[in-house]
Amino acid sequence: MRVTNMTDNMLAAIWQTQTNEQTALQQLASGKRVNRPSDDPAAAAADVLNQNEQSEVDQYLQSTTSLNGMFQTADSALASTITALNQAVSLGTEGANGTLSTSNLQTIAASVQGVLGQVLQMANSTYQGSYIFGGTATTSAPFSNTANGVVYSGNSGLNQSTIADGRSIQTNVPGSQLFMQPGSDVIGSLQQLVTALQGGDSAAISSATTSVSNALNYLSSQRLFYSNAMNQVNDEQTSLNQQSTNLKAQENALVGADMTQAALAVTQAQTANQAVLAATAKVLPVTLLDYLQ
Repeated sequence: MRVTNMTDNMLAAIWQTQTNEQTALQQLASGKRVNRPSDDPAAAAADVLNQNEQSEVDQYLQSTTSLNGMFQTADSALASTITALNQAVSLGTEGANGTLSTSNLQTIAASVQGVLGQVLQMANSTYQGSYIFGGTATTSAPFSNTANGVVYSGNSGLNQSTIADGRSIQTNVPGSQLFMQPGSDVIGSLQQLVTALQGGDSAAISSATTSVSNALNYLSSQRLFYSNAMNQVNDEQTSLNQQSTNLKAQENALVGADMTQAALAVTQAQTANQAVLAATAKVLPVTLLDYLQ
């Protein structure tokens, strides 16, 4: 019985030192003090909630990053359109002076037609495969040039996106509002200017040029939507990044391992295990011989 008890104690000591060593090695490898719920049930439960919050924040960060890319693409498209409209105004002003030949007017009309083509290209801009200016219809080009002129096949729907708990923002302006607004019709005014230049009527050219200028001013004001949206998203991203930093600090406080202590624990466990093994090797044979005698 004495041998059995001593054997059990020795084996238990070996198991304990090896367990301690494995635990310390796992902490060292993972950087975590809590690697399974049984290590610290309360901390493990709190960490689950923390990780859920981190996952939610990460999703919002991904969403706002994508939105920011889309807003930048839209803003760039509108900036290019404004540049093109300025060019059209200059061409229209040149064509309205009444001194140009028919041939020169046709050349200017062709240049304005080229501007219209650039504008249509910008109006059909995409981001990650989706058309930006089609309202909620994002899978096909919203503008097309037909025999009867340019037509809009998108809709007037508004898209919304959640960028934080309880906070959603509008993410688009429909193309019809941007490029075909009655009284400030970007595309219509360009078409009007092309027709006037082709007809050679200075008064009509001047009137069409004024319409293009009005459309330009209107589009410039509409562009502010995307500037404001980018500012909102950037502000929210700053807040989300701070939340992420705080949550990671909380996670470390809950389950993070002290790497210096973990390394020391590995060394201590290895030393203890070697000592137990050495003692076992010496004690058990002698004890068994005593029992047999």
